[in-house]
Amino acid sequence: MTKKLLCFLFLIAALVLLSDSAAAQSVSLNLTDAPTGSATGRILGILAMITVLSLAPSILIMMTSFVRIAVVFSITRSALATNTTPPNMVLVSLALFLTLFIMTPTFDKAWEEGIEPIVNEKVEVMEGLDRAVVPFKEFMVRNTREKDLMLFAELAPDAKTDSVEATPLKIIIPAFMISELRRAFEIGFLIFVPFLIIDMVIASVLMSMGMMMLPPSVLALPFKVIFFVLIDGWYMLAGSLINSFQ
Repeated sequence: MTKKLLCFLFLIAALVLLSDSAAAQSVSLNLTDAPTGSATGRILGILAMITVLSLAPSILIMMTSFVRIAVVFSITRSALATNTTPPNMVLVSLALFLTLFIMTPTFDKAWEEGIEPIVNEKVEVMEGLDRAVVPFKEFMVRNTREKDLMLFAELAPDAKTDSVEATPLKIIIPAFMISELRRAFEIGFLIFVPFLIIDMVIASVLMSMGMMMLPPSVLALPFKVIFFVLIDGWYMLAGSLINSFQ
C-alpha cells in the first residue's frame, strides 16, 4: 500500500502542476553541444521539475481531508488553552493518519484506474494520469459547496464545467479548500462553546469570592482538561471528523 501510494502521489502531483500544459516535455541534462537557447530551456525545465518535487506534498495535502482535520485540531488545542500540548508534531501526525484512513478508498481507486495501467504499460502516461486524478476530483466535488464551486467557475469562464471529469483542477482545488476551511471553523465554533462556558463560570466564581488576582485561565485549565477526558474527546473528535466526509 505504501509503495503504491508514493508512486501515484508523485505522478498525480506532476499532473496537477502540469495540467494546463499542452503536452509533456522531456528534459535532457546534456548541455555540451546544445545551442544557447536550447541550454537555457533545459535549465528552466530542470528548475521546473525541482519545483514540482518541492510543491507536490503541499498540493496533494490540499486535495485531501487534511485541511479540515488539521484546522479542527488546532482550534481544539486553542479551546483547551494548553498552549503547545499536544505538540504540533503529534497533531500533524494524527491528522495525516486520519487523512490516510479517509482517503484510502480514493487512493485505491486512483491506483486501479490510472497508475496501475501506466505501470503495466497498458495506457499512455498522460492518459493514465487523467484517469488517476478523477477520483480526487470526485472526492473534492462531493465535499465542496456548490456556491464555492460556482464562484471559481464564473471567474474562469473559459474552463469546462459540464462534468466532474471536464472540470479543471484550478477550479476544484481552491473551491474545495475554502469549503473545507468554512466547515473546519464551523466545527471549531461548536468545540469552543463548552470550554468558553467553563471559563465564564470559573471567572464568575472567582469574582464572587473576591479572588481578583488569580487568573481564571489558570484555574479553568484542569477543569477543561478533565471535562475533555470524561467525554472521551479525542474519540468523539476523530469519529466525527471521519463521518463528516462524504
